[in-house]
Amino acid sequence: MRTIRNEQLGWDIATGALFLVIVLLAFILPEQFPGSRWMLIIVAAGILAVYAFGARRYVSIQENSEPSPVASGLLQISLIALLAVGTAIEPNMLILQTIALPLIWMTSRSTKQSVIVTLINAVVLALAYAFWGMFAPEATIAGFLTAGLSAAFSIAIGLWISRIADWGVERHRLLTQLTAAQASLESASREAGATAERERLARDVHDTIAQSLTSIVMLAERAGRDGSAETIALIEDAARDALREARALVVVESAATDPSGSLAQALQRLGERFEQETGMTVHVEASECTVPRDAQVVLLRCAQEGLANVRKHSSATTAWLALEVGRDAALSVRDDGRGGARIDAGTGFGLAGMRDRVALVGGMLDVRDAEPSGTVLTVRIPRGAQEESS
Repeated sequence: MRTIRNEQLGWDIATGALFLVIVLLAFILPEQFPGSRWMLIIVAAGILAVYAFGARRYVSIQENSEPSPVASGLLQISLIALLAVGTAIEPNMLILQTIALPLIWMTSRSTKQSVIVTLINAVVLALAYAFWGMFAPEATIAGFLTAGLSAAFSIAIGLWISRIADWGVERHRLLTQLTAAQASLESASREAGATAERERLARDVHDTIAQSLTSIVMLAERAGRDGSAETIALIEDAARDALREARALVVVESAATDPSGSLAQALQRLGERFEQETGMTVHVEASECTVPRDAQVVLLRCAQEGLANVRKHSSATTAWLALEVGRDAALSVRDDGRGGARIDAGTGFGLAGMRDRVALVGGMLDVRDAEPSGTVLTVRIPRGAQEESS
């Protein structure tokens, strides 16, 4: 809005200054006939009035409004008529073209209209100039030459400015589209981040707290049957583990491994606890090794989920948990149960969530039937992926 006002102020000053120049010329130049001086002043005042009360609202290139067909026609006819009357009285009134020709372009509804009206104005002013010279050959030639040069210059400048204005409009349109696209991309990025965070939390809750609560439920059922102090102690341990895991999730820290221990020790403790809770024999083979912490989290979570699936689905009596670290870090969980597990079976979140977790660190998950019976789950994380995740 401030830019529009500044542009209109510039036009106000230019139009007012031109009016004063015409008034000065009217008193300096000799009268063509009695009263011609005041007629020139009236013509200049008329053009000033057409600008002030009609054309002024359309002079800003920042304003998107355009005159109606009737308003455009009346404004342009008034400008041409006043110019013709002034030129027929005094040829020096052609100076008014400096304000009238730009106003013709500003009040036109299209570039085509601007060019046509500019040419009509040139013909009318040439005839007015010739009328002043009584249609003498030299006056006619001078009139058409002057009006023609003014029209050519006006059209050239007008087309150039119109091209710049069109480029500005297109630039504004593209900028608006870009801003909208950036806002949409930012919104999509936020939604993707929120979705990824929800999925991460879902995996962490499933692999930690949910497994601990499942253990507590099963141990509580056992305690209801035998009421042994050993089972109650296991329930207390499982509850403490669930509490520790919940606190770790709240502070956005991983509960996968104990900072004072190694992954091999964590797997050993996992196997011992699972054996105590289920009565199933668990063989753990895990050598001491150096694995980046992110990879440790994934491997231990997969071991927890693998053993949980053995407990819930396999009807096995023995499970094997093995970790080998060489070119790859490979974890396998095997049982001697009934087998038949599939990642995309649609029976739960565990295997599909485990596959997504492994994929995040560039690893691979494979689940297949073991020989002679049971299921073997294998997680393999390449060394390159381990280094990137560290």
